[in-house]
Amino acid sequence: MTDQTAAPQTGYAPVNGLQMYYEIHGEGGTPLLLLHGGLFNIDLQFGPLLPALSENRQVIATDFQGHGRTNDIDRPLGTAALASDVVGLLEHLGLEQVDVFGFSIGGAVAVELAIRNPELVRKAVFSSVSFAPEGNREENDGAMADFKVEMIAGTPMEAEYLAKSPHPDLEHLQVLLDKIGGFDAAATVWSDDDIRGIAAPTLITVGDCDMFKLDHMVKFLQLRGGDVNGDFVGVPASQLAVFPGTTHFNGLARTNLVQDVVLTFLDAPMPEA
Repeated sequence: MTDQTAAPQTGYAPVNGLQMYYEIHGEGGTPLLLLHGGLFNIDLQFGPLLPALSENRQVIATDFQGHGRTNDIDRPLGTAALASDVVGLLEHLGLEQVDVFGFSIGGAVAVELAIRNPELVRKAVFSSVSFAPEGNREENDGAMADFKVEMIAGTPMEAEYLAKSPHPDLEHLQVLLDKIGGFDAAATVWSDDDIRGIAAPTLITVGDCDMFKLDHMVKFLQLRGGDVNGDFVGVPASQLAVFPGTTHFNGLARTNLVQDVVLTFLDAPMPEA
């Protein structure tokens, strides 16, 4: 059992022009890589979950380009670029395989890693992310395109950005908001065959009032071999959890529920090939 009072190991990995901030908590087992969502950072997304997640395993958490303590560069935010950053971070840390837990933008990066770099991913948790535009609710289309700093004034996201960013001013924060607003246009769209072909056992999580349609998340599960009668054929390696009373913004807020679902999945034996 890890000493939960111990300070994490921290550092910066030089990757693709970034100084990519990371933290290492705990020790043992297959390392678990945490990938946060847009406008969040390690603490905002995973802070309450970190003690339980790192109790019996090593956890690596990182801040994406322009988020948290990682600098921004003259590059759009896109799934492939952020995934390349993560691959570079893992190489920097000398890690050959990890479990991945990604939320929203981080979930998209986790999907990209599982498809394009299957050798790096043992198990994957895809939280609040669709694999195709059909999964998005219509009212969300373009919702971030005109997002202004005034809209998050006084929020934890603004406070964390100004407290931790290497360039802590509202002008740079607006640049980040613009990049997040353009993320959908830059994001990869995966085919049904891409999703079917993921080798890693997969846990998909979504809020019951998330920005993604529940029927799309069921299709996600079906493509991963789920939605079967487990009493007859066994529990599939890939699973779906729908968190009640949960929106996209507070997708991981029910800490006890989330950690139970995620740790049960991660701790289960790997299925036989």
